[in-house]
Amino acid sequence: MRKLSPTFIYFFGALGGLLFGYDTGVISGALLFIEKESWHVSSWAWMEGWITAAVLMGAVIGAVVIGPMSDRFGRKRLLLLSAVIFFVGALGSGLSNSAELLIISRVILGMAVGSASALVPTYLSELSPAKIRGGVSTMFQLMIMTGILLAYISNYALKGVSGNWHWMLGLATVPAALLFIGGLFLPESPRFLVRHDNEAGAREILGMINDDPNSIEAEISDIQLMAKEEKQGGLQELFGQMSRPVLIMAIGLAIFQQVMGCNTVLYFAPSIFVAVGFGASAALLAHIGIGIFNVIVTYIAMRVMDKVNRRWMLNFGAWGMGISLVLMSVGMILAENAHIGFGKYLAVIALTVYIAFFSATWGPVMWVMIGESFPLKIRGLGNSFGAAVNWAANWVVSLTFLPLLSFFGTGKIFLIYAACCFLSIWFTSKKVIETRGKTLEQIEAELLHRVHHLENEEIK
Repeated sequence: MRKLSPTFIYFFGALGGLLFGYDTGVISGALLFIEKESWHVSSWAWMEGWITAAVLMGAVIGAVVIGPMSDRFGRKRLLLLSAVIFFVGALGSGLSNSAELLIISRVILGMAVGSASALVPTYLSELSPAKIRGGVSTMFQLMIMTGILLAYISNYALKGVSGNWHWMLGLATVPAALLFIGGLFLPESPRFLVRHDNEAGAREILGMINDDPNSIEAEISDIQLMAKEEKQGGLQELFGQMSRPVLIMAIGLAIFQQVMGCNTVLYFAPSIFVAVGFGASAALLAHIGIGIFNVIVTYIAMRVMDKVNRRWMLNFGAWGMGISLVLMSVGMILAENAHIGFGKYLAVIALTVYIAFFSATWGPVMWVMIGESFPLKIRGLGNSFGAAVNWAANWVVSLTFLPLLSFFGTGKIFLIYAACCFLSIWFTSKKVIETRGKTLEQIEAELLHRVHHLENEEIK
């Protein structure tokens, strides 16, 4: 096997996140031009909802169906499959000449997005040493934010080009092809190889990312021990006593990340700018500025991820997001009064601060913790379940945003998301397990010890 640099492995391992971000972010601008197509639909608002929601529906399918297959067929093979699905979905979207074909193509894209959200955190966590695992896994979120930024830039740059929305959607074929080509050279997860009796291959791959022979042998021994004690797991193990603490944590983190309003703020930022009094062109440019800021903050989070406890980061982020949303609501309410000019500036500053807190904490930490916490025998299945819950919560929040906006008004709706931010602090303090600095096998051993302790208590 050709020796690869850790940078190459982690970059291409995380590249699915860029497609994740681009394909979910590009539709906000493309819809402005798709609306002008003469497709003779009875209700454009209804069709717009279907086009937007198609990716979310596909993501749930991809996370549930494709993600668990990695426990049987390997992380690398499924990453390559997701690259193919990304390419097919992006090509179909770009070439669509009807609303029905576009929706079908977006569902296919969603399947790739969902599978990537389940596969990439697992792959990165299994191929990184404990001391840098948080930073490496955060590359997934950095790629997502970079993809969203590229979507914003392409939307703005292509707005005057003939067939603009076709190009906006079709450009995703380029990183999809790059992911497939790079993926051909990626190594398989050493955890998967040990479980399938290929210890020599696992040892060789660990040597690419770790130059300490003693550390490699110790890690191989730990993986072997866990692999021998456990058989391939299924739903019974996922909902069993040992996995229950991690399952509760994963479900809670996945739901809270969405009900804090992250996607409504990220995707509807231009609409928010327009609502408080900025022009449409200024709103689009500001959207690009926020995208750049987002990438920078996520990179900073990647650098500090392994120096600060995960739980502390989650609580710190929740406080910051909650307070920012309250201030944003106040600013938007004041902006409705034409005589109070500083309201719109307060709203924009608070929105930017909110995104900074999300990108530095809940954005990456949720994916990192889900990717590293489940036992080896159900890691693919567990991560897929967590990703599916996250996408389902995303769908619910997206579906309810406009009705809630109509009922409560532009400013007050964000107070609901702020309340969810503060509620998450209780959940994190009570239900989230600290994982920083621990090997995947140490995390698993602690779960096993907890089960034995509970069993002994029941016997007494």
